[in-house]
Amino acid sequence: MRTLLLLLLFCHVSSPVKHSLKFVLTGSTGLQNVPDFMAAVLVDDVLVGYCDTNRKIVEAKQDWVKKLFEDEPQHLEMFTQQCVEGTAIYFKNTIDNLKQQYNQSESVHILQRMDGCEWDDETGEVVGFNQYGYDGEDFLSFDLKTETWIAPKQQAVLTKLRWDADKTRIKYNQNYLTEIYPEWLKKYLDYGRSSLLRTELPSVSLLWKTPSSPVSCLATGFYPHRASLVWRKEGEELHEEVDHGEILPNHDGTFQMSVDLNLSSVTPEDWTRYDCVFQLSGVNEDIITKVEKGRIAYCRGPPIGLYAIIAAIVVLILLLICTVAIFIRKRKDIGEDQTYIYSPRSRPHSLFSPLYIPKC
Repeated sequence: MRTLLLLLLFCHVSSPVKHSLKFVLTGSTGLQNVPDFMAAVLVDDVLVGYCDTNRKIVEAKQDWVKKLFEDEPQHLEMFTQQCVEGTAIYFKNTIDNLKQQYNQSESVHILQRMDGCEWDDETGEVVGFNQYGYDGEDFLSFDLKTETWIAPKQQAVLTKLRWDADKTRIKYNQNYLTEIYPEWLKKYLDYGRSSLLRTELPSVSLLWKTPSSPVSCLATGFYPHRASLVWRKEGEELHEEVDHGEILPNHDGTFQMSVDLNLSSVTPEDWTRYDCVFQLSGVNEDIITKVEKGRIAYCRGPPIGLYAIIAAIVVLILLLICTVAIFIRKRKDIGEDQTYIYSPRSRPHSLFSPLYIPKC
């Protein structure tokens, strides 16, 4: 499945958000050095647990998950049994059936499933989902309203009809998607409240390399990763002349993102009509940064010429020191009447390692 193939300036107030629980399961055949079955559990898109048929144990990826397993060992036992036996065997049998149904060879085949739920903590609305992908394409998805499976392509129709007729499967999915998963999600949010429900606002800066280059709005240090950063003109969001960057992780667990706007055709007098707006899920207020000439910092490239001169001087000094040291040692060892000729080949390699030049 395409979507499955694999985050200051003022006080803020928490607002209702939608929380999610996702189980991402992958079964495969014909892949070397890859487990036959893998499973990952994500809460609000944060990895909290993982297991596969090679390790045969569920690994807690967050401290609060370890506490949950200590308090409720049956929860760990249930997940472990499903990973090693129940769901793992189901995936293997399903892949075998699909290969026979499509008359496929014993080559590489991948079956994936993503199921779980979303919960609105204000309205209480729960939306369950269960969708399958086979060999990298959408295969089947469950519709809770009609209690049927949806086949996006003709090859999946036969399986759809068979699963639609399986009322036990239908009841099982309804129960998990509307009752059990929401209950688990609320439990996980309670255990992981200190990390999952925290919010951190970013610092926002306006940068450019030259007056003719796009103005970059950079927001860094925010959490969680469910955030947006847009350019507006007189209150309306812009889409043209805008280049959105990806959300990237920082070393401290927070995130950063940037969005560029080409203002080359705009006179400085009109810059104040533009602003950059950061929005964070769970926070009511936005961080609005208006474009003003004095607020845009230059992000210049490194002075290569100066670095080259400094590097050359450092290398020459170190070479001189090494040459003198070697010459003194040789004179001491073999006498003053002996002459040692220093060869460039004997220079320490580290002296010629590239200097680190920070980039803007």
